[in-house]
Amino acid sequence: MAEGATNTDIDERTVRLQVAAARQEESGQGIARMPRSAFQALGITEGDVVEVTGKRSTAAIAMAAYDEDQALDVVRLDGLQRGNAETGSGEHVTLAAAQSRPATRVVFAPAQREIRLQGPTQALKRNFFKKPIVAGDLVATTGQQPVSNVPPQVQRMFNTPAYALTQIRLTVVSTTPKGIVHIDENTEVELRAEFAEPRDGRAVVNYDDVGGMGDTIQQLREMVELPLRYPELFTRLGVDPPKGVLLHGPPGTGKTRLAQAVANEADAEFFTINGPEIMGSGYGDSEKALRDVFEQAAKAAPAIVFIDEIDSIAPKRDRVPGEAEKRLVAQLLTLMDGLEARANLVVIAATNRPDAIDEALRRPGRFDREIVIGVPDERARREILGIHMRGMPLGDKVDMAELAKVTHGFVGADIAALTREAAIEAVRRIMPKLNLDERTVPPEVLENLCVTREDFLSALKRVQPSAMREVMVQVPNVGWDDLGGVKDAIDSLKEGIELPLKNPEAFERLGIRPAKGFLLYGPPGTGKTLLAKAVAKEAEANFISLKSSDLLSKWYGESEQQIAKLFRRARAVAPCVVFIDEIDSLVPARGSGAGEPQVTGRVVNTILAEMDGLEELQSVVVVGATNRPTLVDPALLRPGRFDELVFVGTPDVAGREHILKIHTRSMPLAEDVSLADVAQETERFTGADLEDVVRRAGLVALRRAGSDVREVTTADFKEALKDSRATVTRKMEEEYKKMQGELKKRAAAVQPIGFLHEGMVQPTRENKHE
Repeated sequence: MAEGATNTDIDERTVRLQVAAARQEESGQGIARMPRSAFQALGITEGDVVEVTGKRSTAAIAMAAYDEDQALDVVRLDGLQRGNAETGSGEHVTLAAAQSRPATRVVFAPAQREIRLQGPTQALKRNFFKKPIVAGDLVATTGQQPVSNVPPQVQRMFNTPAYALTQIRLTVVSTTPKGIVHIDENTEVELRAEFAEPRDGRAVVNYDDVGGMGDTIQQLREMVELPLRYPELFTRLGVDPPKGVLLHGPPGTGKTRLAQAVANEADAEFFTINGPEIMGSGYGDSEKALRDVFEQAAKAAPAIVFIDEIDSIAPKRDRVPGEAEKRLVAQLLTLMDGLEARANLVVIAATNRPDAIDEALRRPGRFDREIVIGVPDERARREILGIHMRGMPLGDKVDMAELAKVTHGFVGADIAALTREAAIEAVRRIMPKLNLDERTVPPEVLENLCVTREDFLSALKRVQPSAMREVMVQVPNVGWDDLGGVKDAIDSLKEGIELPLKNPEAFERLGIRPAKGFLLYGPPGTGKTLLAKAVAKEAEANFISLKSSDLLSKWYGESEQQIAKLFRRARAVAPCVVFIDEIDSLVPARGSGAGEPQVTGRVVNTILAEMDGLEELQSVVVVGATNRPTLVDPALLRPGRFDELVFVGTPDVAGREHILKIHTRSMPLAEDVSLADVAQETERFTGADLEDVVRRAGLVALRRAGSDVREVTTADFKEALKDSRATVTRKMEEEYKKMQGELKKRAAAVQPIGFLHEGMVQPTRENKHE
């Protein structure tokens, strides 16, 4: 029997099963999920204790495998158990029935250096009540999160409150007696305040601490674990094992944490290189420091060398003026793929600027594979939330699925900040109950401490997605109910934007693609901008709003770079709605002479390529608004770019009445006021005109009754209508109707259609500045 658990009162029958990772929600629960055949072979039932033996022995509670695993000879263990048994996913362990004895004394200590613990041990005692433990194990406190597929008599074992507001990893320093024991009512529990080095100096980060990266972890295991664990496989195949992996993606997505988890799971020594630490003051110091790290790693093989922010120490050599940086890059190149062969050594590098790295590094033999770690989707966010909320005592109404849905664009670091802010909200509620003169929190206060749904909603107001901070706008509180007289436009946008973003699988099932862009056009003041704001709110998507002045620059090439950066960010935080107001000033027809031809021509080309180029837009919708659609380049007005041209015209009588109701919601109206009559008298009035009528009626009432005014009467509205006018003339209305038919022939048009209604002149080279 291996070091750790020893027990002579157990049956000699054993089973050998392959290790697989446990589900995220069961991490830290101490469960071993096995097929029914294993239960029969061992002669045990659910809830019994089993001894799990890899290179070392530990204990777990036997639970039935999930339905999909029943036919497989696998046992699912979480990251802590795999570490305790000194085994990894894909390896085999031996399981045997075991007896757990009540402990008279158990000593715990924090397994994380940054944590100091103090206070009563009663909550800790309840947390590990009846759960089997072994001296030398790493264990974790858990929150009130139910374990699925567990008999009711066993479920009570897991419904214990968390020790604190986060999952805490502890080392079992010693137990009396030795072997497999459990805590009962008579056990004396001691909690040491100071950090205790885990057995064999194991790291406490494993695959269970990295959420939403199933495919990435699988790729990394192939590239890192296989060469380190089984180098003979590559020797037999006659090929060199992989030497390096480059992880790149936005900041905060978990690149560094993933590298730490890989090192722990691969049972390899872990060496870290940070750019500023390598740089030395003397000639050759930097290269020597880099060589020393690789030499230490080679002696400690199997080993992983992790280079964080590699762009800082290996930039493109033709872009840096200093010789020291060039020598450092050359040294790194030779260390990774030089004359000296290095076995059992893998380099993992991380960066959020892969284009800034010297291209000589980005080839097979140095970095054999580049893995993109992008912004997590809804399913991945649900996993990450589960990791950060493992140890949280949660209120009844907290719904992780709901939180995952509303955190579009959040990376792992943002979600960690969100849970931390929610916890601070919970602490803020109990602050009045604390006596600041005392150093400890009363046990009864800790007992009642929990994080509620309202805490998370308050935290959401303060935490923004880090990838959106430069372009983040506050999504206005404007919904479909706040818009009137534009029912046809709302229906088009619901069908084209809200439906694909909320139900993409329906489009996949039919084998069709959703619309990429919508052009809202119509007379000024009809609510085009308001429609775009409502779309962003109703679709529950990230919203990027911009003006042409944000993108056009006097410097050559900078405008195109800004547009490319905008679309790159929109892809990263998808689903996303990009709204461009007054789009005709940004993308005028090429060759028309409007604007600055050289700049706008290049801008049009860039937007054309971004919307329908080699790189597809996934869950990104572009909405443009203009009252001069004929000035927009015809190439943008074809399917695949702006798929839908949505006319937003003047509202009819019913629409005008709806708009008046919206604008008079908070206005005290007299009983004689009939908004239907006002709507009849405001033919061709736009939404902006009707808002002006309501405002003027209020001003008339103020003039009439002074500051003591209590209501607005019909006479006030009649007086206001005398000073109001419709901004859309009959001639303009006819022109827009004619334009609707003409725009449908946009694909055949070479030159922009003339815009002939009053106040607008066909642009030519002679009058382009008018």
